[in-house]
Parts: sequence; structure tokens; C-alpha cells
Amino acid sequence: MTTTVQSVSEVCRAAADAAAEVAVLSTQDKDRVLLAMADAVERHAEQIVRANADDVAAARASGVSSTLCDRLTLNERRMAGLSAAIRTIAALPDPVGEVVTGWTRPNGILIQQVREPLGVVAVIYEARPNVTAEVAALCVKTGNCAVLRGSSMAMATNRAVLAAIQEGIAEVDEMPAAAVQLIDDPSRDAALELMRAKGFVDLLVPRGGPELIASVEANATVPTVIDGAGNCHVYIDTAADRRIATDVAINAKTSRPSVCNAMETLLVHRDLAHDWLPGVLDELALLGVRIKGDETVRAHWPRAEAATESDWDTEYLDLVLAVRVVDDAEAAIRHIRRHGTANAEAIVTADIQTARRFTQLVDAGSVFVNTSTRYSDGGEFGYGVEIGVSTQKLHARGPMGLAALTTVKNVVWGNGQIRV
Repeated sequence: MTTTVQSVSEVCRAAADAAAEVAVLSTQDKDRVLLAMADAVERHAEQIVRANADDVAAARASGVSSTLCDRLTLNERRMAGLSAAIRTIAALPDPVGEVVTGWTRPNGILIQQVREPLGVVAVIYEARPNVTAEVAALCVKTGNCAVLRGSSMAMATNRAVLAAIQEGIAEVDEMPAAAVQLIDDPSRDAALELMRAKGFVDLLVPRGGPELIASVEANATVPTVIDGAGNCHVYIDTAADRRIATDVAINAKTSRPSVCNAMETLLVHRDLAHDWLPGVLDELALLGVRIKGDETVRAHWPRAEAATESDWDTEYLDLVLAVRVVDDAEAAIRHIRRHGTANAEAIVTADIQTARRFTQLVDAGSVFVNTSTRYSDGGEFGYGVEIGVSTQKLHARGPMGLAALTTVKNVVWGNGQIRV
């Protein structure tokens, strides 16, 4: 069943009241909850998929894009992935209580930096019901309470997923029901109230489009980490292995174009414009990709549409690709620094010095060398799943796993020292 708490303020207050109780749970108790949640998700899989089918049908009927419908869909494979991800999180080391570092001062005082939960973590997200289970699991493992606010598009699915999660939570007496809650109100006013729940929410992570991010940046009074846009680039250097370059470009664009780590712009060294670029564009076109190119691209591959200046700043989240020919790696870096969104960037090159310079100068949470931007993902990084991909630099950057949901407390041990 879903929470009986109705208003946003009541949900946040209940979470804040439960936070101290959740924070001190043992690793064993938290893992018991996670495994019970995974089992419950599997038991409820049929009901969740039915609810999701209703959400997807309604979205398609209202004209929602195929990209968003893909994000919304929970099929049998993705459902299996949900329960597997929860179990993976249960198997990961618990960061809470970890002594990050410690040192002894000349006066004998011992200082330790110890990880502890943030408290209440809220997430506003759009059209991705898997987030409901993933964020709940990450928060349980780190001893945080989760407040979830999905979009109206996925409301039936989110409620069905939450019902399974709460059934799992109820199996472990030590875990309060308010540890994971869903805000049923999908209105803008409810989102604004959550953004301003100062004193109750310790971290807010928005996962959505530019309008949501802009609203959070303009209105939030609680601490936030921005899960921003993914205008990701792949630069193919003159020293690139041609086979690797082709494989990376095709995978980064076509393996799942609707996600934020998909390539949106392909940058190609001028030396490759004649003998490599036409072939890879042929392959991408055969896979359904629309190509928008600059003048040099169109000269070598006339089927390309003319790219406009706005194309370099567009996160398509679809089978559309902007392609630009650049003079060298420095020009590629300048382009990325101007148009990138600090999410994930990649270079393909056999020149180690060029690769190192690229990794140093490109401003992004994740920079990839000779591999696909599609690896910018908490699961692929070994985090189990992620609560989001931070495109800022404080307090987390890149895919955010368990450690990003903790803070560090200075614990100081003495034996009677007093300051003079």
C-alpha cells in the first residue's frame, strides 16, 4: 500500500522524524530490508508491469515521444534488472561508519573523519519508474530516508513499485515505514513545496529535463545536487584506431539513445574526414540515425542535413546526431568546453599524451578514453545503481553511488586535553 500521509509537508516531517532511527540501523538490518524489498519486487512484478502498461498506453495516447515512452517502460528484462540491482546494493560494503582518514595531533588528540547518513534525501524525477526502486535501495543502504516525487506520467507504476517496496520494509521490524515515501501529488506546487522543505530535506536531487532543473535552481532552499543534461561528445583523433573509433561511435549513439550518457555530438579530426567519416556515417544512417553536419561533413557525406549553431547545444535523446570536423584535439576540447554539459565526454586515440591532455582539460564528471560514454552509469562503475549523475562539482561529481549519500563527521578523541 502507499503511504497514508497526504501533504508534502507531512511526508517530509515523517521522514525527518524517522531519520535518526534509520541512521543507526546495523548493516545486517539494512541488508535484510534490501533483500526483502528485492523479493517483494519480484512477487509484485506482474502487477507492476500491468500498471506500467497503463501508464505507457496513456503516454502514447497523449502524444508523448518515443524517447520518453522508452524511459517509462518496464518490461520483463528491466523488471529483472530492478530486483538484481537491489540485491547488488545489499552485497556492497556499507559506507556508514567508515573511517575515511584519521590522524593524531601533537597534543595526543585523535581526529577521525567518519561517514554518516545525510538524513532525508528527496528526488524529483520524470518518466523513469525504475528510479523509485533504485533510490529507495540506495537510501536504505546508506541509512537515509527517501522522499520520492515522480511525474504524473508514471504515477500508476510508481505506486505499484512503492507498494512492493513497503511490503519488503514491513518484514523487518527495525525499519520504520516512513523510511521510503512517495508523494502522490504530481503538481508543480507540490514540487515547489518539496524544493522549499528546509529543515526536513537534507539533499534534493532533480532528475529531469531543462525546465525541472531551471525550477530547482531558481526555487530550491534545500541543498541540491543537479542531475543535469547530457550533451555528450565523442572526439575521434587522428591517432585513433579506426575499428575502435567506429565501434565506440556506434555504441555511444545507438545502444540506447534516450539516456543522458548517449553521444549527441561526434567530433572528428580533419585527417579522418575523407577516409573514415563517410563509412561510419553510412553505418549510423543504416541504424536509423539522422545526421546533422557542418560544411566539411556535408562535403564528404552529402546526405547530412545542415547543422545549425543550436544543434551543438542540443541533447536530442533520440536517433539524431550532430557531427563536426575539427582541426585537432585542441579544437575538440574548445568545442566541448563551450557546448558540453559536464556529464560524460570521450576521446578515441592511440596517442597517450593527447589522451592525457584531453582528460585534464575537458570539464566533465566522467571522461572516457577509447571506450563509450554509455559507461557513465552507477551500475557500470560498480556502485550498484546511481541516484543521479552530478554535473556539478560539490559535493559529488559524475555517477552518484552510496558514498555520495553520506557526509563526513569529524570525531575527536581525547583523554582530558584542554585548549590553552
